[in-house]
Amino acid sequence: MTTEQIVDYLLADYRSEITAADVRGFCASKGLNYQTVTRKLEQYKVGRGKWNLEVTVEKVEELEETFAAPAAMQHNLIPDKDPQFVSFGNFADIKKIIKSGMFYPTFITGLSGNGKTFSVEQACSQLNREIIRVNITIETDEDDLLGGFRLVDGNTAWHDGPVIEAMRRGALLLLDEIDLASNKILCLQAVLEGKGVFLKKTGQFVQSAPGFNIIATANTKGKGSDDGRFIGTNILNEAFLERFPITFEQSYPTTSTETKMLKGYAKSLGVKDDVFCKRLCDWGDIIRKTFYDGGVDEVISTRRLVHIIRAYAIFEDKLKAITVCLNRFDDETKQAFLDLYDKIDADVDVNGIVEDVLKVDVEENF
Repeated sequence: MTTEQIVDYLLADYRSEITAADVRGFCASKGLNYQTVTRKLEQYKVGRGKWNLEVTVEKVEELEETFAAPAAMQHNLIPDKDPQFVSFGNFADIKKIIKSGMFYPTFITGLSGNGKTFSVEQACSQLNREIIRVNITIETDEDDLLGGFRLVDGNTAWHDGPVIEAMRRGALLLLDEIDLASNKILCLQAVLEGKGVFLKKTGQFVQSAPGFNIIATANTKGKGSDDGRFIGTNILNEAFLERFPITFEQSYPTTSTETKMLKGYAKSLGVKDDVFCKRLCDWGDIIRKTFYDGGVDEVISTRRLVHIIRAYAIFEDKLKAITVCLNRFDDETKQAFLDLYDKIDADVDVNGIVEDVLKVDVEENF
């Protein structure tokens, strides 16, 4: 029996991806020798005791060459430098890890909007290092991360996923919001050990190029969110978490550092009001301390302070800028934050906006 006949029979009786048990069953039904059949299927082998009858190594290499992007089309993955970036917290340590060139997976945890992702990108920018960022969700699976076959102009071609691309390029792989992942993230176990990865669908073994490393960011430590603040975060597998040698706990920047950041963003937007920037940062700092003490359930992040400055640049109205950026919170929290700002900045009449709202309600009712 020829190889083509064997493949046709197997495809008719089984699926395209078969195991040693499938081949033994086929041989028993046809009276064939197992070793003889497996030798003829060698070109379809994708692992120990595993074959993919729709893909051969030769076909994969041919398609990869056919659909490979020209060198001129390869993207530059080095982030742009942000002139407003101010280093703080663990930035120096993160930069040292990236600069070392060592494979040293790192986990960064901290509340939302405190610059975890941004600091990693800026470290790569300063070091002239490529970075590939992957935003993790509950749906992220092996195909999304490692790659898979795609239909291109009627032909099936293998496309590397972001993990494989980062490994081949020796780039930094940034797994953003990793605590949103399901157990499908375990496909990265071997990668996190620095041992390379075997692509079972193509039969290729990919070893990472020098400089490849992994940094993961999360709002939790992979143990879930008990207070419900980060709905959707999951409890990550302990063996998976254990493959990150170190964890950095990132806090919000100090008031002085944050004020420097805000002044930089304000200046870039044409806003010349250093006093406003300082008062916003003092306001945010008081709210955070109250949050840590259990006095409020919400927090003002560095990102939200930047949003306020941007809104101020657009509307040229401080109170409106603060109000529209606080509208994401419930009414009670929003009013509490506004009342606090009123005590910090006498130049902003918070009571005025309350009176305007009451006036609108009266007009609408009558």
